[in-house]
Amino acid sequence: MTGIEIIDLCRELASCSEEPGRTTRTFLSTPMHDVHRILGDRMRALGMQIWVDAAGNLYGLFGDPGAASLMIASHLDTVPGAGAFDGILGVVMGIALAATRPAIAIEVVGFSEEEGVRFGMPFIGSRALAGTLDSPALSRRDRNGVSVAEAIRSYGLDPKQIDAARISPNVIGYLEMHIEQGPVLDDARLPLAVVNCIVGQSRFSVTFEGQANHAGTTPMQLRQDALTAAAEWILKVEEVANLEPGLVATVGALGVSPNAGNVIPGDVRASLDIRHSSDDTRQRCAAALLNAAHAIASRRRLSASDDLLLDQPTVPMDAGLCDLLAKAVANAGLPVHRMASGAGHDAMILAPLVPSTMLFLRSPGGISHHPDESVTAGDVDAALHAGRLFIAELERSHA
Repeated sequence: MTGIEIIDLCRELASCSEEPGRTTRTFLSTPMHDVHRILGDRMRALGMQIWVDAAGNLYGLFGDPGAASLMIASHLDTVPGAGAFDGILGVVMGIALAATRPAIAIEVVGFSEEEGVRFGMPFIGSRALAGTLDSPALSRRDRNGVSVAEAIRSYGLDPKQIDAARISPNVIGYLEMHIEQGPVLDDARLPLAVVNCIVGQSRFSVTFEGQANHAGTTPMQLRQDALTAAAEWILKVEEVANLEPGLVATVGALGVSPNAGNVIPGDVRASLDIRHSSDDTRQRCAAALLNAAHAIASRRRLSASDDLLLDQPTVPMDAGLCDLLAKAVANAGLPVHRMASGAGHDAMILAPLVPSTMLFLRSPGGISHHPDESVTAGDVDAALHAGRLFIAELERSHA
């Protein structure tokens, strides 16, 4: 397949949706049957062996089932109102690389779920391969009261067979090809990047508690305004993130009480999302920002509290495979750019189990999780060329 043909197939698959007029495809929803059928037909035409495991992951194997294999994978689910390329581009590109009939076995996998939309729990597909899709996970329910296990059964699969979904010991490497979902490559006018790691992230809930009071009768110097304290702290978050190279920190959600135009806010709950490739840097900056929240609250005669919601360490990619991928990019006549991924991907679940690497493709305009998400045919062709050379390098290293 050419880059144009890959893009056309991705756009065709985007029409497999739960909602008319926009792309929404959650874990094992009805349109996933159509995605499996379309991709399965493509893989069968190449002589690949096809199956679906108990978590709804679609597999296509090119080569000897007992041979050492390279897994090329990404996810098939989407966020609500998605673009046509997040996740699924990597699966289609895996099929295109298998079509080159390499000497090494290729196992293409379309993970059933990565986004966490339906059950508030991401990576259902790749967790099955890691053996961490346990009973509590299978018992989680969506907004309609349907559990993960029930969704699996409704799709015609048996959740009792989840253990059989564990990754095969024949897999010697994992490659995920994915749009960047950010503006870095587009800003640098680069088509591709080798991903060194998936950054760690911390999430907190920070609460400022003051005193709600009448907006007209309470003098400014006597107020205990929780929202102005939160506003000062939010600017501190931005300041710290701008001063620390590679750090991103975001306050994306606020809950204001009583949330009335003529009442001084007495209570504000704010989110904090902080990410960096160095766990030490991330934790140091998070501690500084939490201390700042308490100091601001104390100075303004308020109280502050914080709760840790997530502490995800950085996941490094395999240095050897990253070097092979960088060599392939260079041999394709392209500049080698290495970068960290600020977003989570299935590669972070597979990396502890098997040597893993990722190749980013430029996202024009830095747009993703939106219908305007796109890729260029030239960048897709460049990624395919680099992918073929990477497979050749892998074949030589395991000869």
